[in-house]
Amino acid sequence: MSAIPRIVVGVDGSPASEQALRWAVDYAKAVGGTVNAIAAWEYPAFYGWAGAGVPTVETFNPEELAGRTLSESVVKVVGDDPGVRISETVMPGAAATALLEAAKGAALLVVGSRGLGGFSGVLLGSVSRHLTEHAPCPVVVVREGQATAE
Repeated sequence: MSAIPRIVVGVDGSPASEQALRWAVDYAKAVGGTVNAIAAWEYPAFYGWAGAGVPTVETFNPEELAGRTLSESVVKVVGDDPGVRISETVMPGAAATALLEAAKGAALLVVGSRGLGGFSGVLLGSVSRHLTEHAPCPVVVVREGQATAE
């Protein structure tokens, strides 16, 4: 009996990442796989500049925000009955680093072409480019407006 394919998808709440999630769910349905939706978080780099302190967990919790964004994106994209098993994982660190770690042993890694950190007009964002060059498995980069995996 063969292993169930695990499809890893990066989700940051952007339209491109939500399209990547939809693609990953459709693909998982087609191949009998599962989806592992990943959200990464880190403190913004400007904390610590010019003496600014890191905010307390009570005022700013990027891990909680990433988890809430991930859960809201999953509900928005697939509703209450996605038709496949979806696990949600929130990981500390930069998006590319977290996704490379999560992709170990995966059948496929799926990301949007531009997430929330992208510059308008860039066809392939820095995270997706890094992943296509370094991932331990095949990578699908879903462009905004790209059709589903059917």
